[in-house]
Amino acid sequence: MNWVLVVVGAAVGAPLRYLTDRVVQARHGTVFPWGTVAVNVAGSLVLGALTGAVAAGAASSDLALLVGTGLCGALTTYSTFSYETMRLAETGHRVQAAANVAVSLAAGIGAAFAGAALADVWWA
Repeated sequence: MNWVLVVVGAAVGAPLRYLTDRVVQARHGTVFPWGTVAVNVAGSLVLGALTGAVAAGAASSDLALLVGTGLCGALTTYSTFSYETMRLAETGHRVQAAANVAVSLAAGIGAAFAGAALADVWWA
């Protein structure tokens, strides 16, 4: 049954990632990968909150599989982040490549901590 939860979550997360990336990127006329940053930060926030909820006993391990492993696993993308950073550097956009790394890491880790802190406030 666990794998079904992961598959269902991923079936929602993958198209959500694609659609969110397209919508966000279409609003920006830049080579900077704002769509990928957006999905990675959103996924980090959700996973941080979910982790905090599980730790507080407010969420089940089944929900962690469905949302954490399935949805967030398919929503977020380290491979695309890496590829886009490499492509920026290869095409002469080295400042944007460095900014992508800095923004993605700082915002993603910050979002995870913020999600966990929100869960702590909500369920503590």
